[in-house]
Amino acid sequence: MTNSVTAPEEFIERWRTPPNLRVNNVLTATGFTFPPALDVLDAIRQDEEVRFTILGDEDWSVRMDRTSAFRTAPIEEVTTWTFRLVHFNLTRFYDGILAGFQEQVMIPWRTQLSSWGFTNDNSHGLVCQIEGTKTFHSYKDPDRYLTAEAAVVGETTAEELPEHDPANRQSVRMGPGDLLWSHALTPHRVTTESPLAMSVTLSLMAVCATRATSRTVNWHSVPTGINTPTRHGSWICATSVTDRAGGRRTVQRCGGPCCFFLGG
Repeated sequence: MTNSVTAPEEFIERWRTPPNLRVNNVLTATGFTFPPALDVLDAIRQDEEVRFTILGDEDWSVRMDRTSAFRTAPIEEVTTWTFRLVHFNLTRFYDGILAGFQEQVMIPWRTQLSSWGFTNDNSHGLVCQIEGTKTFHSYKDPDRYLTAEAAVVGETTAEELPEHDPANRQSVRMGPGDLLWSHALTPHRVTTESPLAMSVTLSLMAVCATRATSRTVNWHSVPTGINTPTRHGSWICATSVTDRAGGRRTVQRCGGPCCFFLGG
């Protein structure tokens, strides 16, 4: 998939209907410059709300030792390990490593959505690739494999992706600066070929629009406040990811904005 949404009118027309879609950064221009991923990782890994998992084929005792040492080991050593890390509450870093993020990213994004007639809620996500590359694997027709109703009540663990026709798979490779609109309740997994890959997902998007009832979303309407594993990569939802060997998958819950790392 190479085409991206470049005009507000096209975004308004396509935002609620799968599959996921690329978004041109002309729609989300920001003056914020992220610190190097290594610096962000070093700050975030020490926070009490961080969630991480040591992956790889090493013996379980090695993985346990690395888990114990993850917060304190030299950051250069940590990046040689295979791991996944996610933090669902970046507001904890607005006075530190992410100073300016609220003013330069979140407020403009909310303002942009409001100008297009949308209200804010925790639903869809705008995935922003910051450093490294990753491939975002999802489906052209998600409801064919997992209904929204089944996702909301947690009828999948995401340990294994639903059986599917490979022709219906949607794989989007993302490099630094790339943006992807990820629909709520869409099952997906993420792989990376980079030694360290960092992305941030912005969740502030509505499940309905204020200007036209025709944009009310029934396919993936989610009661506000649900916090059980469902079907997305961030917020009110679940993400399934693999290490670079493609062998490990897990569920995470999110609360946006969210920062996600794959490394090792």
